[in-house]
Amino acid sequence: MAGAPRTSARDLAAAYGLAVGSVVVATLLRWALEPWLSGHGHYLLYAVAVLVTGAFAGSGPALAAALASVAAVALMGWASGEAAILERVVFLFACSVIILVVSYIMRLQWRLRASEQVAERRANRAHDLAETLNLLIDGAEGYGIYMLDPDGRITIWNKAAERLKGWSEREVVGRHCSIFYPDTALALDKPQHDLDRARAEGCLEEEDWCVRKNGSEFLAHTMLTPLYDEQGALRGFAKVVRDVTEQRAAERHLQASAAQFRSILAAVPDAMVVINETGKILSFSAAAEKLFGVCEADVVGSNVSRLMPAPDRDRHDDYLRRYLETGEARMIGVGGIVLGQRHDGTTFPMDLSVGEATSEGGRVFIGFIRDLTEKVADEERIEALRSELVHAARVSAMGTMASTLAHELNQPITAVVTFVRGARNMLRDGNAEDRETIEEGLDEAFEEALRAGSIVRRLREFVARGEVEKSIEALSALVEDASELALIGARERGVEASFRLDLSVDSVLVDRIQIQQVLINLMRNAIEAMIGAPRRSLTISTAPDDPGFVRVSVADTGPGVPPGIAENLFRAFHSTKSSGMGLGLSICRTIVEANGGRIWLEPDSGDGARFHFTLVHADAESLE
Repeated sequence: MAGAPRTSARDLAAAYGLAVGSVVVATLLRWALEPWLSGHGHYLLYAVAVLVTGAFAGSGPALAAALASVAAVALMGWASGEAAILERVVFLFACSVIILVVSYIMRLQWRLRASEQVAERRANRAHDLAETLNLLIDGAEGYGIYMLDPDGRITIWNKAAERLKGWSEREVVGRHCSIFYPDTALALDKPQHDLDRARAEGCLEEEDWCVRKNGSEFLAHTMLTPLYDEQGALRGFAKVVRDVTEQRAAERHLQASAAQFRSILAAVPDAMVVINETGKILSFSAAAEKLFGVCEADVVGSNVSRLMPAPDRDRHDDYLRRYLETGEARMIGVGGIVLGQRHDGTTFPMDLSVGEATSEGGRVFIGFIRDLTEKVADEERIEALRSELVHAARVSAMGTMASTLAHELNQPITAVVTFVRGARNMLRDGNAEDRETIEEGLDEAFEEALRAGSIVRRLREFVARGEVEKSIEALSALVEDASELALIGARERGVEASFRLDLSVDSVLVDRIQIQQVLINLMRNAIEAMIGAPRRSLTISTAPDDPGFVRVSVADTGPGVPPGIAENLFRAFHSTKSSGMGLGLSICRTIVEANGGRIWLEPDSGDGARFHFTLVHADAESLE
């Protein structure tokens, strides 16, 4: 039968066994009641057997029971003739009706049982879903979730809401949601207004103050959503509440700190630029806007290389990538002087210091920039003034030697005049024997002329205003050229000069004219200091000094320098001479330091003064 459940062989055997048993019982009862029935109602008890079989075993066994009943009556010989046939037909028809009714009833029972099973499964699933949903709602840490009916009364309350607001489910279910509003909101009828707004707008999301069970208030982010059934009728409201008091306080503190930080940066004179690992600009201070001539909004998000001229612009990204991969730093954590490029394309020197920091978004690099335009201009002006002063000192030194130089030049010129006049007189006499003497005289005049020219050449080179230019020079040649000028007239004063030059350290990197000036100044000072001394000896020597340097020494046998004067000897406008300006040794110190060395006076040893200064050894410089 369609819709009937499948049965096993054992169940079928039991069903048909019931059919046979029912027929047997009916036969025994009919045989026992035969005296009283007197040949009537042969199938009455068999109809009951068919009904019982159909009710408990189904239509198949019931049909078998009907057929077995007809066979039993026939075997027992209880019915014969035409009446028996009619009775048999009526019995079979009655059995057919019984079987149909029983089958229909059983089908209804099976359908009812199946419906009950489906309903039970659905109920179990709904129960599981409800438990899962309750676990999800109760486990929403920090989110209070509860349901309201259309009038605003609480119907569902989760554990998070209990932790957030302090009321238990037993205390709060059935009460109106107005218990969560402060008095000022209640005075404005805000609970009802919120429900109306949620219905009108579809969802109400806001931040406002809520009240806990203990009366304390907290800032809550709330979301109120109306719920409708399939027919569009309002079923209630779902409300989600989250405490944002600490979060908003932290945000306000962070905003205040950021505003304070921006104010500090705006007041800092140095420009500041912050970039990320890819070189994109994240922050651009007010000083940076002024320095580069572009506002922050126009540069944030762009590559920092836009602030650099070529070739640094093209190399920057590769340099940053190499640093991130290898840690090799050239500017980060080191700093230095580089060129920057303004928005209008002009460049300027700047002192750049780069630091590294780690933020939530990764590593960032902070560059602090100081404009060196004015500083470089000032240094150039100072250098120009220094050059003028050094040149003036050279001219002044030659001025103080004017009489000596005149005497020194007068000797070769007088000799030239004498030799030339003598040669002319001999030529007038016309004596052929004087030819050799005339040639010797002219040769001597030529040599004296060369001597005078050499003095003038050195003097012109010395006093000429030239650009400061360092080059590799032979220190022995510098000493020789300087002594040619410095020692003019020294022999007449009884000064004996000696030279002790170490040719193994003869190459130096210097400005030739400036170092000659230092040598001339020190040697002239020594010559003047020895006037009146019983022994007048001037010694110029060179020797190795600290690694990479050569020491030059100028020593005399004069009275030396008193300790009180030695302390201020290299200060400007400090002089031991009655007619001196006190700039000579100060200029010497400036020149020596500009050439990478240092100058000092050796402490008094009781045997004159001994000045030393160092120069950069050319071999060491080339190695660097």
